[in-house]
Amino acid sequence: MKYIVQISRIFTGILFIISGFIKLNDPLGFSYKLQEYFGADVLNLEFLIPYALGISVIVVVFEVVLGVFLLIGYKPKFTVWSLLLMIVFFTFLTFYSAYFDKVKDCGCFGDALKLTPWESFTKDVILLVLILILFFGMKNIKPIFTKLPTTIIALLSFLISLWFGYHVLMHLPAIDFRAYKIGANIQEGMIIPDDAQKPVSEYTWTFMVNGEAQEFVTNGSYPKVDGEYVGVETEVIDEGYIPPIQDFSIESDDEDLTDYFLEKDNLVMVAMYSIPKAEAEAEGVAKLKSFTDQALKKGYTVIGLTSSGPSDKAQLKADYDLNFEFYLCDEKVIKTIVRSNPGIVVLEKGTITQKKHWTDIEDIDL
Repeated sequence: MKYIVQISRIFTGILFIISGFIKLNDPLGFSYKLQEYFGADVLNLEFLIPYALGISVIVVVFEVVLGVFLLIGYKPKFTVWSLLLMIVFFTFLTFYSAYFDKVKDCGCFGDALKLTPWESFTKDVILLVLILILFFGMKNIKPIFTKLPTTIIALLSFLISLWFGYHVLMHLPAIDFRAYKIGANIQEGMIIPDDAQKPVSEYTWTFMVNGEAQEFVTNGSYPKVDGEYVGVETEVIDEGYIPPIQDFSIESDDEDLTDYFLEKDNLVMVAMYSIPKAEAEAEGVAKLKSFTDQALKKGYTVIGLTSSGPSDKAQLKADYDLNFEFYLCDEKVIKTIVRSNPGIVVLEKGTITQKKHWTDIEDIDL
């Protein structure tokens, strides 16, 4: 039992640290995932949506810290009980998501590793078993250092995690796992190769045959049945190849300008998924105005991307005398491009060369 507990302790501690760190690297992205869970069509806890970012930071810091506590043997009873409660909650959440097909990606490992709902649930069940081993073998969890070094390491893990979470929120994720990372080409990310795996769907047809409803399953072809057609239901068995970048577009009121702008040599995109929710107040938008004016003088094409309506766009331009136009793009896409509202993205013929939080706008090299 002693050796089984130690193996479980090491595996669980490391996994919690890795999973927590990946989410702590991008707490804003994890908060978007929590908002999905809190939505009316999932857990129906919409009153928690405004607090999603705060909850996100608390959860991921706690996850990292518990992993460290477990490895160094700090307060075993508190640590194991906390791990058990956390994994029971996560197991319920991933089961609910998988069984009712509510959230396609749990966000357990952020954008670094995508898991299907059932894969996430399986992972949590394995962790639940390991943590139960720790729970029943708690007496075998001993500190690996004396009391003072153990307390210092525990405190440092908490402070460093808090600092790192604050740092990435005020700037951008230290490691970018998304399809819009620096060096990525947007056009190439949208391409579906000719030899890519095709989607596989299953069609369940219902016919009345001799007064009795009967079902016939095909891969899409209309079944040859001597009966009266009633209806058909479609289920996706395999989604096939999904390109890294989907739904990206730059649209005006009249046309799709995606290809036009992605062919530009020097393009600056000011990404604001929601103008009313912009983080930059007067001082920040003033910095944005100065930067975009400078970029225009140096020959850059400057555009804005937002999901906000015409009145919000017109109001922002009028209030701050901005000399560029805003175009329409999906809110979720803009949130994925840059974890800042507003955020600045510089492209060269569709390839992202620079990306900055609005607080670091002066660091952009034109």
